[in-house]
Amino acid sequence: MRKLHVAAFVSLDGVMQAPGGPGEDDAGGFRFGGWIVPHADETTGGAVGALFHAQPALLLGRKTYDIFAGHWPKLAGDPFADLINGMTKYVATRSPGPLDWA
Repeated sequence: MRKLHVAAFVSLDGVMQAPGGPGEDDAGGFRFGGWIVPHADETTGGAVGALFHAQPALLLGRKTYDIFAGHWPKLAGDPFADLINGMTKYVATRSPGPLDWA
């Protein structure tokens, strides 16, 4: 059995939605997409990169899978995107839709 390492971007007031960019996830009228970007720097990027390099696979919820699948393949050739694109993905979902990127 493998260990499960959780990487969650969470603000001090508990927001987990749409850390990466405006329009990433505006469900429920959320207007603050991209909230983590102004606070990220090379140190943050290095820590996130090290975390992902140490993992053999990703466990994603369906919504996060759909967001990632719509984003990371477009960045092929970028070292971090290539890492994410090449990882095995496990998706927790009740939706029978296709998982072509997995």
